[in-house]
Amino acid sequence: MVDHPRARKIADRIKEVVAQMLDSRVKDPRLGFVTVTDVRVTGDLQHASIFYTVLGDAEARAGSAAALESAKGLIRSEVGKQLSIRLTPTLEFVADAVPENAQHLEEVLRAAAARDAELAALAASAQYAGDQDPYRHDDEPAGEDDDRARES
Repeated sequence: MVDHPRARKIADRIKEVVAQMLDSRVKDPRLGFVTVTDVRVTGDLQHASIFYTVLGDAEARAGSAAALESAKGLIRSEVGKQLSIRLTPTLEFVADAVPENAQHLEEVLRAAAARDAELAALAASAQYAGDQDPYRHDDEPAGEDDDRARES
């Protein structure tokens, strides 16, 4: 998808308007601490996807999703007034998965660090399987294996 400059400007403006609306005009008690993280507008400016995060547990996220869905008409009418473009885009609220992804990455990194520490502890007490220096040096006498290798 091509990133149209006008669509990007409209998306930025929609992000500001929606954030202001959530802060000042939407008085739904189900609405938690919502942060608008991103807005993406299609190239024809007909549809806007608003990505948001909610601080809290699953119940707070579900309540905030319901509050945003019920306030969608009010928010869309304000977006239409503030943008003053011919067609007001339809709005879709999408819960952003960034916090969950970040938490998953932190868990994976923590597990990798623990495995690295275990490996470092094993390496500190490791011993060589054979000689410490398995290579033959010029000052050492030749063995039977060396004689056979020369004959063939």
